[in-house]
Amino acid sequence: MIPLSWYLILSATLFSIGLIGFIIRRDLIVMLMCLEIMFNAVNVAFASFSYYNANLTGQIFVLFSIAIAASEAVIGLAIVLAIVRNTGINHSDEINSLRG
Repeated sequence: MIPLSWYLILSATLFSIGLIGFIIRRDLIVMLMCLEIMFNAVNVAFASFSYYNANLTGQIFVLFSIAIAASEAVIGLAIVLAIVRNTGINHSDEINSLRG
């Protein structure tokens, strides 16, 4: 059986990759993908704690969290695509107005 610490190391590594990517990159779509990586890292931690405590509550929470993250990704991608289409700007540093 794989120890809990390995899952937590995996989760911390994924979260760190997502955080570094979110901070360093300025492309809006890449920032959205890095945010999703961070959400999935938290889901791995919840599922591993739930498995090792023999409690299904954490796994059910992960299922709801995945559903909410999917809807958040759809709405976020729609907003990003609308900004890119209307302004032609794809970098977060260049956006200075959200008026349509």
